[in-house]
Amino acid sequence: MSDLVRFGVAMDRALLAEFDRRITAQGYENRSEALRDLVRADLTRAALDEGAEVAATLTLVYEPEVRELVQRISELEERRAGSLVSSLLVRLDAARLLQVMVLKGRGQELSELAGQLAGAKGVLSCALTPAAALPGAARR
Repeated sequence: MSDLVRFGVAMDRALLAEFDRRITAQGYENRSEALRDLVRADLTRAALDEGAEVAATLTLVYEPEVRELVQRISELEERRAGSLVSSLLVRLDAARLLQVMVLKGRGQELSELAGQLAGAKGVLSCALTPAAALPGAARR
């Protein structure tokens, strides 16, 4: 970062102490980098919420015995082929699969995709996590 700006932040002492413990445990060397990461994460979440083009992961844990669900996931992957960059499927145990999909697309489209899977029978967990706003994409 070539154009650093310093600014002051007033914070309750107990809150700051808790923050310091947390960032130390996470391996941050200083508060500045931790704050930068928090701001980046918030701006990425805002880009997703505002419908900008983003990269994200969709993490599912589901029961493979629910055949309709496996078929539904496969159909969604085919219909959203332009959004799906990559997919990883791991058997956690006899009753559960973990699938991580790397996606690119407009925030609303990715949120809709997650919503179509989250409430499906057999889905135990579904989390859409924005990773980065993509440059050059206007918000809608």
